[in-house]
Amino acid sequence: MNTLFKKFIVDRVRRKYRKASKEDIKTQKSFKRQVRDLEVEITHEINDVIYLIIGVMAAAFGLKGFLLPSSFIDGGVTGISLIVRELTNIPLSVLIFVLNLPFVILAYIAISKHFAINSIIGIFLLALVVHFIPFPVITTDQILIAAFGGFFLGLGIGMAIRGGAIIDGTEVLAIYISRKSSLTVGNIILIFNIIIFTTAAYIFSMEIALYAILTYFSASKTVDFVIDGIEEYIGVTIVSDKSDEIRRAIIGNMGRGCTLLKGKRGFAPEGSPLRDVDVVYAVITRLEMADFKTEIDKIDKSAFIIMNSVKDTKGGMIKKKPLSKI
Repeated sequence: MNTLFKKFIVDRVRRKYRKASKEDIKTQKSFKRQVRDLEVEITHEINDVIYLIIGVMAAAFGLKGFLLPSSFIDGGVTGISLIVRELTNIPLSVLIFVLNLPFVILAYIAISKHFAINSIIGIFLLALVVHFIPFPVITTDQILIAAFGGFFLGLGIGMAIRGGAIIDGTEVLAIYISRKSSLTVGNIILIFNIIIFTTAAYIFSMEIALYAILTYFSASKTVDFVIDGIEEYIGVTIVSDKSDEIRRAIIGNMGRGCTLLKGKRGFAPEGSPLRDVDVVYAVITRLEMADFKTEIDKIDKSAFIIMNSVKDTKGGMIKKKPLSKI
């Protein structure tokens, strides 16, 4: 790590120690542990910012370089923004920010404060880039516009999700409704977009609606590809000697449930008994993956982590509970 960067972290933690009372210091983590935690947090925040900036630029390029010049639309909140723009001539940058605000509030309730803050920053940046930065019109071929406009828009949404944020609030709404009903996340997104495409067919034409469906499929497949095929939920299996600390971090810091599975280490010297180990299993939404990795890295960077796609879940503690009830 850069020497100046590490010096900044150490100095910041040292100042915190000096300000703390003796009673507080006794209950705090060790100095080295605080330095390591801050180092992990800053490193992850830098990575998240890079992903978010790439995502914003890619989405803006997809919108201004492909979709906007030909009056094409997409699914999700972006699609609604494009439809309203065509009907009212309100700037797209204003619509992207205003129409996504309710979903950011929902993200604060359903996911986390950190995720909501990242999302409002990402949406604001996207609105600024769309409004102020010019992009060349790439093509007038309608098939290419639908395919590559959707590709770059999906690339932007996927990179933003990898950075722990959203620039289109559809998934947040779907996750929230799925917790309140028997519908799956995938079904809710499908219903939401069917309404958008039907509206586009009624207001504009069936041809534009069909191109919108093509754009949506291109974007959605790109999102899945960018975030490595992760579905709505992720099953995470963690093998670590610090399983109890990880368990407490998942429950206490993230408000999620987990299960401890009894296991044995597979490797041992000849003639030696196999060591017992607790394996932690948790299910989270893909939008929480960035924060989840940060929490694990704080405790054990060498932890063995396996991630599997989970199509849907029922019961358990996917929905956050107040910590007083855990």
